[in-house]
Amino acid sequence: MMIHEGRIQAAFDSGVFVLKLCGDVRLTLCATLDSQAQQLSRTPGLRAVMIDLREATNVDSTALGFLAKVAMAVQGKLEQPPTIVADHPDVQRMLDVMGFERYFTLVESPITEPCELSDLPEVPADEEGLRHRILEAHRILMHMNEHNREEFQPLVEMLEAQEAASHHH
Repeated sequence: MMIHEGRIQAAFDSGVFVLKLCGDVRLTLCATLDSQAQQLSRTPGLRAVMIDLREATNVDSTALGFLAKVAMAVQGKLEQPPTIVADHPDVQRMLDVMGFERYFTLVESPITEPCELSDLPEVPADEEGLRHRILEAHRILMHMNEHNREEFQPLVEMLEAQEAASHHH
């Protein structure tokens, strides 16, 4: 099976923001997700947010942390929680285990198919920025439930130690 480079598409149509993740979505795309989360928190007239994972073959934990950040960015601004569309059992299980149903409504298919999506330009991330984002993503996940706290604690502690060390230079 070919691994498809991950990419992120988006559309904003009459108050509905759609974010579609395709292929293998990893930490290299986190800067793009992060800038979307920040943009959404400032978007006027936002009524609903839908994240479409049906074409994602893999979403790594850092990318998941930023999906959670998207939900937190719009918390209290929408009438209903953001929706995640996932029809793959593995993806559904992962979202379930990681506690995503606290922040999102998980569905298998959207009520309406989104309009034309356009590719988001990839926001470049330098190494320092990447490490910082990996740390942020896993801190967010750790706050979501006990399972994540246990699973990601070693990683977060290691990254915090690295970050502390890099500030001594």
